[in-house]
Amino acid sequence: MNRVEPTAILRRQFDMEPAWAGLVERRRVAQALPPYQLASVADVTVCLERMLVAEGWQGRIGSVNRLGGGASKEQFLFDWHHRAEAGGGEKSCRYVLRTDPKSPIIETDCRREFAALTAMQGRVPVPEPVLLDHAGAYFNRPAMITRFVSGVTKPSVSQDRVSGLGTRLGEPLRSRMKRQFMTYLVAIHAYDWRSLPLPGFDVPDSDPYQAARWSIGFWDAIWRLDKIEERPVVTIAWRWLEKKLPACSDLVFTHGDYRTGNYLFDENRAEITAILDWELARIGDYHEDLAWILMRLFGVFEDKKFFAVDLYEREDFIVAYEEASGRIVNRATLRFYEILAVLKTYIVVAASGLSVARRKHSHQDVMLTYMGATTPMFASELTRLLLEEL
Repeated sequence: MNRVEPTAILRRQFDMEPAWAGLVERRRVAQALPPYQLASVADVTVCLERMLVAEGWQGRIGSVNRLGGGASKEQFLFDWHHRAEAGGGEKSCRYVLRTDPKSPIIETDCRREFAALTAMQGRVPVPEPVLLDHAGAYFNRPAMITRFVSGVTKPSVSQDRVSGLGTRLGEPLRSRMKRQFMTYLVAIHAYDWRSLPLPGFDVPDSDPYQAARWSIGFWDAIWRLDKIEERPVVTIAWRWLEKKLPACSDLVFTHGDYRTGNYLFDENRAEITAILDWELARIGDYHEDLAWILMRLFGVFEDKKFFAVDLYEREDFIVAYEEASGRIVNRATLRFYEILAVLKTYIVVAASGLSVARRKHSHQDVMLTYMGATTPMFASELTRLLLEEL
């Protein structure tokens, strides 16, 4: 068996976007912290009121309720009552507070998420970013507030346990929403980050292979921190990825987690109302977003046909993207990022989730432990893709 050269391991481990290198270090430090204590709604309300008053908001907090879902953030829905500008009467607005647990399942920077939401205003439907507390001055952990957007992440009749994991939209939602999904993906990739730089985002342009190296460098560092034990399939995957690094000459702004389950939609109108979860956004290769969308985990099989995120058949999706964006999908590059996509999810369920749950650092310890049981499924998919490359 060929050995991976030490220089290759060091390059993979340390060549990553500076902001993400900081996240790796933050995660390393957090591993030694004591168990996370879930804050009560009453405590959150007190901290929230202190934040809003300090930021100059005039009014009062109405109801505050914890929102379900989300493995990486604690979320709260709250009402803010204030006097109408024209005089007379009281006006109520609804907002969402998102705070980090001690160790999220995926390490992210809310400053970058806030910057992404700000950049996307008026380009694609996203929640409006309102306030940011990256330093944790009010909640002792990073937090941000956005305006509330109505909608659902899956059909009301769906029996799926976790939104986005094989969510079945079915007809007529599939036919009515697929074009919107593509339009917004192309719009994200069309963002002119050169003319309108994104605060906190670095550009992997020192050489054509840096975008790919930054991706595998970050995820390798997370694997090294969080792994419970060595897994041969992961070692084999890293070796294959290092040998197949693709060049990128067309860097775009990528969402990082664009899929069904990460957008809200109105069931009656079949209209996407907000694209969510921008924590993994970066400047990189558009193939990385495409591969994520095409992953089997996020799709469904119907009449022996596979529908990526239950919207497009595989080839139809690729053709539709090429036609809408004017870009060419390189199949070898796409396969590189497809294998990386499955490896990412494998790391999340087999290492990161279990590591966080074992240390009791999240509000979702039970769900993270449950997700660990899906490890064999991802190992099987990763093995299948690698075998196809022999």
